[in-house]
Amino acid sequence: MAVRYIPYFPNTLEGQALLDNFVRTKRVLRYRDNDRVVENIKRGMPYYEVEPVEEVGDNPQHNMVLRGECLSACAYLKDKGIKVDLVYIDPPFASGADYAKKVYVRNNPKVAATIAQAEKELDNEELRTFDEKMYGDIWDKERYLNWMYENLMAIKSVMSDNASIYVHLDYHIGHYVKILMDEIFGEDNFVNEIIWQRVYSHNDANRYGQIHDTIFYYCMNNEDYTWHTQYVPYDEKYLKMYSMDDGDGRKYKVENTMGPGGRGSTYEWNGITRTWRYSQKTMEELEKKGLLYHTSSGFPKKKVYLDEMPGKPLQSIWTDINVIAGQAKELVDYATQKPEALLERIIKASSDEGMVVADFFGGSGVTAAVANRLGRRFVTSDINLNSIQTIRDRLIGGKAEFEILEVKDGVSLFRNPVQTMDKLKKMIPGLCDNEEKFDKIWAGSIVSTQYGVMPVYLPNLLDSSSRLLDKPMINRIIREALPDLPADIRRVIVYYIDITDRNDIEQFIKEQNDQTTIEIELRDLKQFLDDIVVEDDAEWEVSETHDALFSGWKVTINSFHSDRVLKKIEEVNLKGRQQVLQQKTKGKEKKFVPITISDEGLETIEWISLDCENAEKNQPWHSDVEIKRDHLGRVCLNGKKTDEFWDGSIRCDKKPLRMKIRNICGDETVWTL
Repeated sequence: MAVRYIPYFPNTLEGQALLDNFVRTKRVLRYRDNDRVVENIKRGMPYYEVEPVEEVGDNPQHNMVLRGECLSACAYLKDKGIKVDLVYIDPPFASGADYAKKVYVRNNPKVAATIAQAEKELDNEELRTFDEKMYGDIWDKERYLNWMYENLMAIKSVMSDNASIYVHLDYHIGHYVKILMDEIFGEDNFVNEIIWQRVYSHNDANRYGQIHDTIFYYCMNNEDYTWHTQYVPYDEKYLKMYSMDDGDGRKYKVENTMGPGGRGSTYEWNGITRTWRYSQKTMEELEKKGLLYHTSSGFPKKKVYLDEMPGKPLQSIWTDINVIAGQAKELVDYATQKPEALLERIIKASSDEGMVVADFFGGSGVTAAVANRLGRRFVTSDINLNSIQTIRDRLIGGKAEFEILEVKDGVSLFRNPVQTMDKLKKMIPGLCDNEEKFDKIWAGSIVSTQYGVMPVYLPNLLDSSSRLLDKPMINRIIREALPDLPADIRRVIVYYIDITDRNDIEQFIKEQNDQTTIEIELRDLKQFLDDIVVEDDAEWEVSETHDALFSGWKVTINSFHSDRVLKKIEEVNLKGRQQVLQQKTKGKEKKFVPITISDEGLETIEWISLDCENAEKNQPWHSDVEIKRDHLGRVCLNGKKTDEFWDGSIRCDKKPLRMKIRNICGDETVWTL
């Protein structure tokens, strides 16, 4: 259960996006569960305990990487009084797509004793790989928009008074989110709709090629927000606008001196009375400097010389930044990775050095990496452990200093919520798959000698709104789910991750459950998950060495075994064999080469780190030395890429106290040495 709830704003806003400005038709845009979302916002953001995981460098700027959901991260920032000056988020697009990580089996250092052998392994075009699902972008429109509404409200609550926010979406849901943002930030604070052309063309059947995303840009205060005009190189069409000169060869164009929208200073100039863009004093100075051009009627226009311009002012359609190419240096093998050039443009335009840049759907870590490179402070968060690992490794490579914190919300047992949901049914003792006679709200059933068949409700960890068991949720179970159960059902089990007040909910059940004789048993899923530990096994030797090449400590890994990785490989091999059999039945020959792992199992190690400062498990990790192996098997030492291949060991100057190993699927295990 959340430790407490943090208010979004001093005076909580009420309502959700209502499109009610059509007087004639009275059209109103409403969604299911709006009332529930309003109740959530009135209650506040759930604040959980936050545990320090790792410290990198001295970190005087207090940069942070949070593993947790947007709401939890914002609750933590608000509780600590931390304000952010620029927000960029690239949330799920409600596209219905699943995103997977390509998992590479590395070369075996026991076999690759020579560079020649390692190079021979690299010649194999079909690298031994398999996919692992990271997260699912599977939403219905109603749940997505309610979820986004809560997140945007939370983000707004931690934005400074002159902050800006960029929300990156596409055609699936962007137009609906625009309505939410109009309500949350105010229509007057809408700055731009940016069209980003990701690719030059796309061969879509039966429709125009879909080649762009949309970025909505809002500010907190349209009279005071950070803005620095960005420029791009001139194109031929734009250069033609500079067609005038005074005979000296200096090209210029002329611009209107009238006040935009009737705003400005009203006075008479050269016999013409207008509302001018510039004050009379400024107009006189422009005249003295020869920067006014007079039309045949005597109307003044301002000269703008080409050689004084830094480039063409950036417009709202961006066509000069492409998606990341397969061989790009910045590529980190993350499904939804965005190019650094895109974030560099946004961060330069809407922040100053030293300001705090935040991204609450951190993904590949591009926002934090670019913010750090440009001298900004950063806060980034994500619920996906693969994202946190990618961000962490990327920032290490960029020489950033930061801390990693984990929100203890009880759902981070595995690497991501998708994986947890996939394993949840198998982990709960006695839980059988849902029978056809039960509604889909029930995840399955457990058979008891005392009560018989007991339907089981599990919160959907992919939908943060269902993690909290509150009165609206339990009322839905009582009113909609219980009456439809067979007559012989005597008890149901309702698991929860978080609960508003257990005593209050139990009292509510007693008062409201009068339509059936079915008992409702509440169980804390978080306690169940906390009792389960998934760890890998390793054997190693620690030795102190002193020779001409190296003086210090050496840890040699003799073997490494991960049951979860091996089971995943078994599943991949089984699927591959079945596909071959299916092809044979159709008269087609298909060769299948199974993925095999050596007895040592070192092929399944992706990353290894030594901590020479802290020996206690509850202390934040301090990486004195670390090795990461890329998908080709080459070593990245302390964030620096090399052409070397791993020899199965890791060296450090001081005596190592702890060792952490990450397997190729992303699970990390710590050993005391």
